[in-house]
Amino acid sequence: MRLPLAVILGFFAVASYGCVEPVAARMNVNDDGQWGGRPEATREWFRDLTQPDDPTQSCCGKADAFEADNFDREGSHYVAIITDGKGVIPNGTRIFVPNKKMKWDQGNPTGHGIIFLGDDGEVYCYVPPGGV
Repeated sequence: MRLPLAVILGFFAVASYGCVEPVAARMNVNDDGQWGGRPEATREWFRDLTQPDDPTQSCCGKADAFEADNFDREGSHYVAIITDGKGVIPNGTRIFVPNKKMKWDQGNPTGHGIIFLGDDGEVYCYVPPGGV
């Protein structure tokens, strides 16, 4: 089932995975609010992850991160498939990922594919599953 973009964007106003806190309660990435309970190496990975097309910009920044352990290819582009939308994005939602947003160079200690999405639905980064 495909959801209208407006519905998907509405979901972003209420949750986060590991980068920022919901709505107006965004917290600094060094705060234990969103990082508590994760190994230090994983917290550092989230903090240090940069956008592949602009390494001066964080993948997290103003983005929320969701698990997308599955992906397809449509033509020459990837489509991330949400596997844990944290109750915000329905599992199975397919998100087109521009090639310039594929992140391959910093490993992935989470064990999950992670997609970083802005409030407006913009893809900041997609780190495919695998690789530590």
